[in-house]
Amino acid sequence: MLYGSVVALDHVSFQVQAGEILGLVGPNGAGKTTAMRILTTFLYPSAGTAKIDNLDILEHPLEVRKRIGYLPETAPLYLDMQVEEYLQFVAHARDVSGKNFSNRLHWVRDACGLKPVWKHPISEISKGFRQRVGLAQALIHDPKVLILDEPTSGLDPLQIIGIRDLIKSLAKKKTIIFSTHILQEVETIADRIVIINEGRIVSQGTLEALAQEVRIKGEGKPDLTLEDIFIALLTAKKEKSKEPIKTV
Repeated sequence: MLYGSVVALDHVSFQVQAGEILGLVGPNGAGKTTAMRILTTFLYPSAGTAKIDNLDILEHPLEVRKRIGYLPETAPLYLDMQVEEYLQFVAHARDVSGKNFSNRLHWVRDACGLKPVWKHPISEISKGFRQRVGLAQALIHDPKVLILDEPTSGLDPLQIIGIRDLIKSLAKKKTIIFSTHILQEVETIADRIVIINEGRIVSQGTLEALAQEVRIKGEGKPDLTLEDIFIALLTAKKEKSKEPIKTV
């Protein structure tokens, strides 16, 4: 993926299985958000493609959008609407109708903890509640795939635990891809992890597989956290890039 002459993503490839939670981690500017925008058809890739539920994003963008729920880093909210009114609007836009309309509204209200602000204008609620409204709009149509960019941004510790539990419960029936700067969050809920830096995948796998990779490279700590793994792999890549080019 190119932004002018800047390469935002370079040969990035990964798969996510049904019922799996995949965590994307990397420094600022690593390419995580660009990857998510491509998967949601918000951006078209300069080269390559992706598939959601076996549908090519370039050939079937509208069908792909029906199958995904997307929470960008800044939730797409209309501040002059009440919470209930906004979610009704999103439900109609997502073609949720009939008895399912009422059922889905009640479900997201309860699942995302929105009862205290249900009748409040969005402009008057806290950042934490706005984030929860953003998550509710991503869930309103019961999508097969959830793509969440910093889903717990702005939440207090108790709210973070609640959203983590919700994400884990949703994974029983959905595929979830999320990015975050909070490594502990990925360590807690992700089944597999993709580490991205400078537009390329540094490594991917389960936490234990990544830890084993670091041990093989000589880091040696018996109990590696994701923070240890993250630092070790990025440092190793940085040192490798400094190696002199060999000539023959």
